[in-house]
Formats: sequence, structure tokens, C-alpha cells
Amino acid sequence: MNGWQIALAVLAAVLVALLVMAIVSPRRFVRLPFRILLPILYRKRVIGLDNLPREGGCVVISNHLSWIDGILILWMLPRNVRFVVDGGNFTHPIAKYLGDAFDTIFMTGNPKSIGRALRAGRKALNDGDVVGIFPEGTLSRTGQLQAFKAGVTKILKGTEAPIVPMWMEGMWGSIFSFSGGKFFFKWPKQFRRTLTLYIGEPLPTKTPLEIARTRVQSLGARANIDQRKHYPILAKRMIRVWRRRGSELQAADSLGTEASGRDMLIRTLALRRTLAREVFSKDEQYVGVLLPPSVGGVVVNVALAMDRRISANLNYTVSSDVVNHCIREVGIKHVLTSERFMSKLDLDIDAEVVLLDSLAKKVTKMDKAIAFIQATLVPAWILDHVLGLSKIDGDDLLTIIFTSGSTGMPKGVLLSNANISHNVDAIERAVKLDTSDTVLGVLPFFHSFGYSVTLWAAMALGPRGIYHFNPLDSKQVGKLSEKYGVTVLLATPTFLRGYLRRVKPEQFAKLDAVVVGAEKMPKELFDGFEKQFGVRPVEGYGATELSPLVSVNIPPSRSSAVYQADRVEGSVGRPLPGIATRVLSPETGEEMLAGEDGMLMVTGPNVMKGYANQAEMTGKAIQDGWYVTGDIANVDDQGFIHITGRLSRFSKIGGEMVPHVRIEEELAKLFSEGDDDDQLRCCVTAVPDPKKGERLIVLHLASEKDIDTIRKGLSEAGLPNLFIPSRDGFQEVDAIPMLGTGKLDLKGAKEKAADLTQSPSSTA
Repeated sequence: MNGWQIALAVLAAVLVALLVMAIVSPRRFVRLPFRILLPILYRKRVIGLDNLPREGGCVVISNHLSWIDGILILWMLPRNVRFVVDGGNFTHPIAKYLGDAFDTIFMTGNPKSIGRALRAGRKALNDGDVVGIFPEGTLSRTGQLQAFKAGVTKILKGTEAPIVPMWMEGMWGSIFSFSGGKFFFKWPKQFRRTLTLYIGEPLPTKTPLEIARTRVQSLGARANIDQRKHYPILAKRMIRVWRRRGSELQAADSLGTEASGRDMLIRTLALRRTLAREVFSKDEQYVGVLLPPSVGGVVVNVALAMDRRISANLNYTVSSDVVNHCIREVGIKHVLTSERFMSKLDLDIDAEVVLLDSLAKKVTKMDKAIAFIQATLVPAWILDHVLGLSKIDGDDLLTIIFTSGSTGMPKGVLLSNANISHNVDAIERAVKLDTSDTVLGVLPFFHSFGYSVTLWAAMALGPRGIYHFNPLDSKQVGKLSEKYGVTVLLATPTFLRGYLRRVKPEQFAKLDAVVVGAEKMPKELFDGFEKQFGVRPVEGYGATELSPLVSVNIPPSRSSAVYQADRVEGSVGRPLPGIATRVLSPETGEEMLAGEDGMLMVTGPNVMKGYANQAEMTGKAIQDGWYVTGDIANVDDQGFIHITGRLSRFSKIGGEMVPHVRIEEELAKLFSEGDDDDQLRCCVTAVPDPKKGERLIVLHLASEKDIDTIRKGLSEAGLPNLFIPSRDGFQEVDAIPMLGTGKLDLKGAKEKAADLTQSPSSTA
């Protein structure tokens, strides 16, 4: 027998063996090609494998980002998993064979099929099998964890099987996920990606569904924390984004400045070089920035990032004492500003003030020439090394943002490159900002939302950024929006009220998405804005300590939801990808069920590194990796967060907790009844009371409304007597105390109330 005959015989024997295996042991036959192919395409890690019971029945539940999640989990686990799947996807004979090979439990939409699948699942658990469920019931279109369907609890009924939470990390961006807004027909973002399966501790059979969901979500947050150093370094990202923009407009402002992507990069590199030579010492870390939202403000912040320095955008709406407190807190030596802007401020700065107007004269022809060459000719990866950007670690600080000081002196929040980069990535997934967008930046850069979103996200994700220094200047906002075709507006309800009164509908003609935060959005403002401009705003939620974004409702025009809602009005949305929340009882620390109010806790790669020089305060704010927000909230059965108040915005009266926000909601309706604008007319605070602990005070603008009628209206709205301020608790003021960020000034309101009632005030 010659060589080719031997080879043919061997091949025939192999084929026969495979055929026999396909008939006798379908599972081994199907696993064989997967065991060969998947290691070529992916690297795998399993964390917490000891949490998977080695024997006996259990239900594994996991997030669902890609079409092949089930195959991947089967590849990564040592035990076979009998997945409950939609039988409609397995009608082809080959697909049916593959499913049968792993004893898959098929289920279709009709009641009989559902009943059979549930019975099969229970039998499998009682027989000691592992049953797998993707409880969201559909693939996530954003990476956010959606609501869990009740099938998990139904299968567990009548069994004692534990629930094993899991999280698959690494498939977002693959051709099998919905990244980029579509499945399959796209280039994968990376080849031979690393997949990590996180397995949590088993939960008792009767664990409430919402608690099981929280455990899965927490594993997702842990995965993203572990992966935080893989988020793009934003300074490096800007080089590539601005180069791609080229000669097209990248940024403009109300000062008349317009700059292309190439212009932005050249200016930034030239400024970086000049600052390093003329201003900074080699070891200088923190640099103060005192500039409004503008093209210049963007250039300065990015230049500092490219020079590996830590920016500290200072609040120019507060007193010199507060600004200098911030400067001392981190040892700022230089504050960058402009002569034109500084002349408008009544500030005495305890640091060396660097006027960028004067510094511009020190930019040499050599600086400009080198910046041009770097921006246009030097390959980006080489430029990364030349600038030292390759040395930046995700945990290195990018900025320090000082809190608003609404309840006391501002605290310096230390935010890393990974903190801000995660926010940018989450915005890209959820809100889908891209090169077709134009973002209006009216939020100051000393505000975490303005810094992370209107500066970094707007620049790094490719939209054009249009900036104006005064968010209350409605006429200029309207003009800029019309001139540049603004599509995305980020604001607060206070700012929207002004736009309703002074912006013409045609000026917001191209407006496509409006996201608001910082304060509760009343329904009347939702309705009024949509009626006038044809766009219904959505609410989001965040905190400076969280970089700042936690959650957002998806704007209707950006929604890709299928089968599950991604927007619930009255909520602040679901947590963004990589972020987990839970609600704990302030008294017992017990985790609350769906709809139950408690302290909102947040974890994820967005949690700050800490407060500057405040180790004790940091320890109180971050507990076991969870940030204590101070907000009272509940999470509904769909996973949407509802903020019902802030712990500091409750008064303890006669032993009962009285929410200020709930009273304000009803007062707003009563004070504005019959008026056609949405002006903020009142706020609720409290002063000490010797008998009941505290007394409610309403600060309100001048009104023809009768106070007794207002109090009667509160009662008719169903508020308990304890929630209704006394008649002398209503105090007229010239203006409601507000911060420059558009938030209510809680400290100022409390002090004003104390002055008006001659009661001693207390500050946090």
C-alpha cells in the first residue's frame, strides 16, 4: 500500500470515528471544534470558579451582550450548562442538532411551550444539572444591564437549587455584539480578545429577583474596575480624533473663536511646550484654571493633560476665600486665566496668575513649527512616546474637581484618567455621540458634568463643541444653536426654564437630544419644552465623586431598545455600563427591595480616588468600594433609579423624616398656577426648633398667591400635616439662592432662612 492510500485510509478512519462520535456522543463531537477554534479567537479567564457547585443542580444567570454568550460559557465552565433558549432561533436542522447536543431547553412564545420549558428546567435542577438563563430575555444594545424576567423564579419553584450569578466581560465591541449600532457587519475592535467570566457566590433559592440582579450588576462593576487600565488615555485619544477631524470645524465659542481639529491640536501642542518652558517647574503637579467654557478653556485643559499635569478648574462664581481654600487644599502654584476674563471677576488669588494673553507673546516660531510637525507629520504612536503619554497609567490623576460647596466648604475630588475615560466610553455606548453631532457646552468646566461631558466626551467622541460662558444667557444660547446646528444640549432644569422663555423654536430646530440633571425635572417642564421645541428632555444622575455620571435615560432619538424600555420618565435612568447600584436601609444597612427607599450606593470604575488630603472623609464616603451618595432613592423592578430626596434635604421633625423635595414639587405647582413660565419660585429648607428638632422654612419670590391658600393646596395634594410649613414659615426673598452650576445653594438657603427667622444655622 503506497503513501496516498495510507493517508486516504487514515482520513476515512477519522471520518468514521467522527461520524460515530456525532451519533453516540453529540456533546463531545460539538465541543471538539469549539475547543479548537475558540482558543484561537479568544483568551479566557475564569474568576470565582470555586463558587460554582461541583455537583447538584443550580441555576446560573448572566448578562447577555453577544449572540455567542452561551457557547462561550459552555467553553469556559467545567460542567455542562443546559441553557433555556428561544426555540425560534434553533429551527434550522444544524442549529437544532447543536442545541440538542448540550441538552438545551427550547422555549417559544406560546403558553404550552413555556410550561414545558419550565417543567423541563425544574426536572433538570432536581436531577442535578446546571441550568443557564439569560434573565434579561434579550441582548443588551448598550452594555447596560436590563430588567430581569420572572422566568428565573418560576424555574426554581419547587426546587432547592441555588442561584449562581455570573458576568461575562470582554464581548462588547465584537462582531457578535451591538456595538456600533449593529450586529455582525462591522470590523471587530480587536482580535483575540481576552474574555473573563466572573462567578459570584451562590444565592439561596428564594432570593428576590432584584437582589439577584444587583449581584450580577455588581460583578459587572467589579469586571470594569479590574479592566480600568484598559480604558483609552484621553490625551492620546485627542491626538487621533483631532487629526481625523482635519480641516473641519471642531470647536467654536461665543467669543468668535473657531478652530478645526488640526488647529486645536497645533494650538494645544504649542501651548503645552510654552507652558512647560516658561511657567511650570518640572515637579509641579496641580495647575489652577480660571476660564469659562470656551475654545481656549478646552485647549488649556487638554494641553495640561498632554503635559501630564493635573488640572484644577476653579469656580469663578464663588468668593475669593472659597477659591483660595481650594488653591491651598492641593498646593496650586499657578492659575491660568485670561486678562479679559479676569477683569470681570472680583477675585484676589493666592497664587501666581498667568495671563494667557501675555503668554501668547512668548510662543516662538520654533514652538509653532514643532507643534505643526507634531500635529501633522509625526505618527501618533511616536508622538505618544515623545510627549511621554505612553507613561500615563489609568490610575494617574487627570483632574481635581471641587464639589459645589452647597452644604459646606468645597472638597477636592481626585479623578483619574480611567475615571473620566470610563464616563466617555459609557456616553458613547448609551447616548451615542458621534461625528454627526454638535454639542452645546454651557456648563462650566469646574462642574464635573461640564468637564467630563462637554469637554472630554464632546472632543474625544468626535462631535463639534460649541461653547458659551453663561448658561443663563438664553438669547446667545439660541443664536449659537441656530448658527452651528446644535443637536445635543446638556443642562439643568433651571437653564431650560430660561430657554423656554427666550429661545425661538427655529433656533433649536436641529436639537435632537436634551439631557438634564442636578435637580428634579418637573413634568410641566418636560411638557412645555417638548411642545415648544419638539424634543422631550431626559434625566440623568451623577455626582462629582462619580466622575460624574451614574445613570441616564436614553433620549428617544438615540434609543435602540428592543423588547425592553430604556427610558422611564420620573426616573434618572438605569446605571451606565460598568456601574452598579444598590439601595441600603440607612438604619440597618439591609439591602432594600424594588421600590423601597434607602441610601443609594454606587460602585464602578467611575468612583473617585478620594478627597484631596481628606483620608478620614474619604473613608466615610467610600465603603468597601461603594460610594455613599447621600441620596435617598429606590430602584424599581425594571432597574431604573428614582431619586426621592437627599439625606441632607430631609428634616427630622418630631422623630419623622420630612422630605424637602416632595414639598417643593407641590409648592412649585401652587406658586406657578395660572402663569405661563417655569421660573423657580421657591425652595424648602429648615431651621432648628427647640420643641420638634427642626422647623420647615419656605423661601419664595414675591407672589400674589395667598399663603393660606398655598397651605390648603398642600393639604389637598395629600401631604401630611407634618409636611406643611406653618404660615410664618413662608419667607419672601428677592432671589432663590443658586450656585453657578445651576444647583440650589443649600448652604445659602439655610443661612438665609436663619437670618430671616433669627435662628442659629447649622452647616454640614
